[in-house]
Amino acid sequence: MTENPCIRLAPHPGVVRTRKEIHPMLLIAVVTIILAFAFTFTNGFQDAATVAATFIASGSATPRQGIVMVAGVNFLGAIFGGSAVAFTLSGLLTITSDILVLQVLLAALLAASAWNLGAWYFGFPSSSTHALIGGIMGAGIAAAGTGSVYWGVAELLAPPHEITGMVKVMLFLIISIVLGLAGGYVMRRCTRVLFRNAKRTINRSIIRINWVAAAGMAFFNGANDAQKQLGIIALVLLAAGESAVLAVPFWARLTCALLISLGTLGGGWRIMKTIGRRIFAIEPVHSMDSQISSGVTLGLSTIAGAPVSSTHIITMSVIGVGAAENPRNVGWRVGEELIISMILTIPVTMVLSGALLFLVQRI
Repeated sequence: MTENPCIRLAPHPGVVRTRKEIHPMLLIAVVTIILAFAFTFTNGFQDAATVAATFIASGSATPRQGIVMVAGVNFLGAIFGGSAVAFTLSGLLTITSDILVLQVLLAALLAASAWNLGAWYFGFPSSSTHALIGGIMGAGIAAAGTGSVYWGVAELLAPPHEITGMVKVMLFLIISIVLGLAGGYVMRRCTRVLFRNAKRTINRSIIRINWVAAAGMAFFNGANDAQKQLGIIALVLLAAGESAVLAVPFWARLTCALLISLGTLGGGWRIMKTIGRRIFAIEPVHSMDSQISSGVTLGLSTIAGAPVSSTHIITMSVIGVGAAENPRNVGWRVGEELIISMILTIPVTMVLSGALLFLVQRI
């Protein structure tokens, strides 16, 4: 069990928990945890499958090989990837009422899950992370005003390692996408020079590198994605009185690891086609460039405790590689869709989760 003993929720002033009050709280807690697990599964086919997209599209692995390998390493990342992201996410609410915390988290997950399923159905490279952050903000503000969200504005001018709260989350969401684009572009420029006189047989070595790069990217993807739900589950257990401190129990970590792997195995094909085929014709070297730049970005974000979007990082890195190769051959429409997604996801899920909160409170 990983825990942060410094974070606690105070009971709402004047609230005395009777038997009648405990039952609905526990019911909401159970439903929220189940929904968090379901959201983890949708994360598997919404975000995690993008990890295998360039790997498979480049011919470095067959679809079966690529998906099975990525699913397996996602599992390892969720188990051994730490809890820094989980604690960042669980510290975004400042609400002191336990029942209200549970209602906010339930509404946020409902909104994010609905967005995830819609994006998957239409093959839209949307972000589970953006949807979840938007859901938390929208439901939190609807529940108790803007003061219910820990913005971290006071720490904005502090040293980078001290930046926290929603400011930290939003900064990393933007910076990680820029790094994905720039990293892919720089990597392709470097490898073009490095391999300018190489023979076609170099692809054998590049394919081997792709397996290692894909595994590294899958590990940090599993670590970052699973921790988002683990942070919510830890907060739910604390608010429901099932845990004395904010902690990530192993049973929750193991369940999330299994579900994100099963999601990757079962549903990522639509998103994979978008990333792997619609941007430009990907060869092994392009996959290597994209995977290395994306993996480094995901790794740094996870170590820093920042929830980021794997889908957006990987997509932007592929666009960066394509732009460095030949801008005329890039399917810029995917980039346009991604920008539209970035603009729409958070405000739409904010409104949706705010509306859902009022429905949850009336059930």
